Amino acid sequence: MDDIVKPAAPSGERAEAKPAADPHRPYVFVCLALSLFMAAVEATVVSTAMPRIVGALGGFPLYSWVFAAYLLPQAITTILYGKFADLYGRRPMLVFGVLLFLAGSIACGFATSMPQLIVLRLIQGFGAGAILPIATTIAGDIYTQNERMKVQGYLSSVWGFAALIGPLVGGIIVQTLSWRWIFWINVPFGALTVIGLLTYYREHVHHRDHKLDLAGAAYFTVSITALLLIVIQGGHQWPWNSGPIYALAAAFLICLVLFLWQENRAPEPILSLSLWRQRLVAICNAATMIAGMGIIGVGALIPTYVQGVMGASAIVAGFSVTALSIAWSVASGMFGQVARLVGGRGAAQVGGACCLLGGVVFWLLRADWNPFFPGLGSFLFGYGMGMLTTTSTVMIQSSVDWSKRGSATASNIFSRLLGSTLGVAILGGVLNNSLQRELAGSGMANVTLDSMREVLQSHADGRVDPQQFALLQHALDGGLHQTFIAVVTVSAIAFFITLFLPRRSIGGY
Repeated sequence: MDDIVKPAAPSGERAEAKPAADPHRPYVFVCLALSLFMAAVEATVVSTAMPRIVGALGGFPLYSWVFAAYLLPQAITTILYGKFADLYGRRPMLVFGVLLFLAGSIACGFATSMPQLIVLRLIQGFGAGAILPIATTIAGDIYTQNERMKVQGYLSSVWGFAALIGPLVGGIIVQTLSWRWIFWINVPFGALTVIGLLTYYREHVHHRDHKLDLAGAAYFTVSITALLLIVIQGGHQWPWNSGPIYALAAAFLICLVLFLWQENRAPEPILSLSLWRQRLVAICNAATMIAGMGIIGVGALIPTYVQGVMGASAIVAGFSVTALSIAWSVASGMFGQVARLVGGRGAAQVGGACCLLGGVVFWLLRADWNPFFPGLGSFLFGYGMGMLTTTSTVMIQSSVDWSKRGSATASNIFSRLLGSTLGVAILGGVLNNSLQRELAGSGMANVTLDSMREVLQSHADGRVDPQQFALLQHALDGGLHQTFIAVVTVSAIAFFITLFLPRRSIGGY
């Protein structure tokens, strides 16, 4: 790209960059769309394939870590990648992120055990953290202010389309090929992205001083990782009153205190606590984070219920999760109409209520019901999340000055990612402990949590003893229903939080 000249802005207005005309912009946009498509598909396609992956690799107690290992590094690196992009340029950081993501994807396809897959998912997550923030930043750099709303809408549509077809693609792949291909399908998209960026995107980096909050990132990583270990492994791998649990609890509390202390003193904190002190921002972020804890239960566990308990195929399970993506897109498109009728506060409450209704449908599910009902629950939950997240974004952006708008928006994305990461830990811990209790009362000798792989693989090989399979299936049903109760609980909390939003009109709504 040519050098960008920023004209002086009138007092109180921002200086708007005016990108020079560039015939390569459409090619760059295609590269950005490909990168977002790749990251979005990966975020959804794995959920449908997880029952087959566990069936092949075992390690059912580590089920939740496959998702946590992907989400945690994204939450941590999203803000850091943005600052690195300012220091070293958008193109090198996005290319680096895509290449790291591809390396992790290729390696995941060769995983031979669940612990190995988890480590490789960490690599994927560290690469994926660059894609969403830098791709949207590049779009803002190369298009004018009047063009950006349309262009960002197109990129959002790419993300929604990928999230829509991801579960279906995952179901088809595991039915016709191998679960390993859900990771390898990323390669052509990533390769085209890198080649296109190196060929068509040019930029002149204007360096400016930054003070990266690496200490804050380190404290945050240690504290959240310790919390994940406590919730997922506590009561199952380690007794609650054991030394490892006490040590992890101490690490979590100490690093959390250090993180808050660091964020109050850092020139450029990874998480701006001053924004969280604003009532509207805090309430929107809290509601988004709590609701995000439930969304991972839908994406990760509903396919397991549909396949392992209801006995349906991976493709049918994919449809049940696809309903969530469809509803999310519908709700985002309907936000304006709903907000005009009931206001921004009311729209957020509609979103919270729909999440709660979806959770109730999951709680009521029975093994002999039609797979339509998990799809209905997913649709309600997806509609609620779409309405809640869109409302939160609009209200937050309308409540702060332009100079804080980027940080405020990033805080909401960060909250959602953090909520999903914590949701993996909490729901995974509930599932592991519930299954352990169910199996202990099943009357079967020498049965462990890893026996669940027999349930998840049985429809593929047909070699499981019918009586044992029925008992394992019953245990899985009971364990998953405990996690659905947790989804109802967090959804109710998110809805309750929206009741405290201010009544004043925000951004015209």
